[in-house]
Amino acid sequence: MTHLWVRAEQRANEDRVGLTPAGAKALIDAGITVTVEESATRIIPLPGYVDAGCAITAENSWPDAPHDAIVFGLKELPEDGTPLPHRHIMFGHAFKGQHSGKALLDRFKAGDGTLYDLEYLVEENGRRVAAFGYWAGYAGAAVTLKAWIAQQYGAQCDAVSSYANKDDLIAELASAMSDLKTSRPNAIVIGAKGRVGSGAADLCETMGVPVTKWDMEETAAGGPFPEILQHNLFFNSILARPGTPVFVPTTALTADRALSAIGDIACDPDSDYNPVPVYDTATSWDDPVVRVADAPVLDVMAIDNLPSLLPLESSEDYAAQLLPSLLTLGDLQAGVWGRAFETFKKHVPD
Repeated sequence: MTHLWVRAEQRANEDRVGLTPAGAKALIDAGITVTVEESATRIIPLPGYVDAGCAITAENSWPDAPHDAIVFGLKELPEDGTPLPHRHIMFGHAFKGQHSGKALLDRFKAGDGTLYDLEYLVEENGRRVAAFGYWAGYAGAAVTLKAWIAQQYGAQCDAVSSYANKDDLIAELASAMSDLKTSRPNAIVIGAKGRVGSGAADLCETMGVPVTKWDMEETAAGGPFPEILQHNLFFNSILARPGTPVFVPTTALTADRALSAIGDIACDPDSDYNPVPVYDTATSWDDPVVRVADAPVLDVMAIDNLPSLLPLESSEDYAAQLLPSLLTLGDLQAGVWGRAFETFKKHVPD
């Protein structure tokens, strides 16, 4: 019998979950055993999973899960270097040249485990079956706009925290914008036709920020792209991969520009293909931006778990997208799981 083990997230400020109680009940009704770890931070309370018929176990007990259990989480595992013998479903961030991913893959190789990377669960046409992209774009644009607002007061963006819902976020931004004596900034979104870019563009339009929407057609020439420097805000929604153009080169740091805040929502700073090479490390909720230039000012927002700023909406949306694939866990050799396994084996050969 297939056994899905939903682990508690161990990362700070990570309240999301990839399975709702309703989804858990659907899996159980389909004959899949579901175990859910206790969690002090998960946005969806535990009683809902109890009512759905899930088995409940202690937080962070997944290392002792039965060997045949499939461990499901979203973000990083504790970096303790131990071998990983289980099959894991998670965002590994390890297949695109990320230097931090090598240690994770080494752990899977040492334990003879398998990573089914959520980013690489794709249909036959290569489209991801589930993504947090829209809410990453929405929240990333909001934090970047907060950074721009702080700049108007000669300051740098303060720490951020999660919101009960997007209405609370919009209300806070609207209040901050109404206090400004300057006109609204303008913005450019690259990847505007995708999930991430559409979320960023929607936030801008909600806040009355004029937005230029670019996608593959506008970037096909490969750059340079002086238009980016002519906007106050720039949002990168393009995942780093071979052939990705450089959108903001290091020469932009000293260039004459209107650009003062970058939202690198795709956030691949340690990739060999980073399209925004003016910074080299992700930012955090405590320090949402890194200042990469002072004259004129340029801040980069590169938080890599942005959807958790709106954990309820992003969890419910993502879980609904992923559930049809979870219902096929009984055959890991076929469909999205088979394709994800082949991707893993390319990077961790026997």
